[in-house]
Amino acid sequence: MEVPAVNLKAIVLVHWLLTTWGCLGLPSSYTWGNFTVLAVGVWAIAQRDSIDAIIMFLIGLLITILMDIINISIFYPRGSSLTDLQRFDAGMAIFSLLLKPVSCLFVYQMYRERGGEYVVNLGFFSVARDRSSYQSIDQQDAPCPYPDLDSKPAPHPF
Repeated sequence: MEVPAVNLKAIVLVHWLLTTWGCLGLPSSYTWGNFTVLAVGVWAIAQRDSIDAIIMFLIGLLITILMDIINISIFYPRGSSLTDLQRFDAGMAIFSLLLKPVSCLFVYQMYRERGGEYVVNLGFFSVARDRSSYQSIDQQDAPCPYPDLDSKPAPHPF
């Protein structure tokens, strides 16, 4: 299964926009949690070679999925007469929550491209690198200090 390449800037921008719209009516825990993870995403954009930045962004996205579920379920406006702002706010927060697993898939792919080594194996779905043609450069074959005596003909007696 080939994952298409998506720019990390686009992921951060989309989640920033949806978080900005979603935090209009949700508590400050939603705002602080999501903007902190987006700040780590900006760090991952700034340091293109950093494995730490991209894995922290991925872990932050996974944590905010759980936190968003809790925040939306507790603070979702109840009542039959919701204002337009409350509907828009809740809709953008839910849309951001629905996009986060897809974003996690793309960020995980970027993590693997940067040299990450964590392998996901869910039993029926496995993401692993084929290492059958891998040749280590750490253990090179040292040349034999003595010539191979078996391949030479024996000396003729006189």
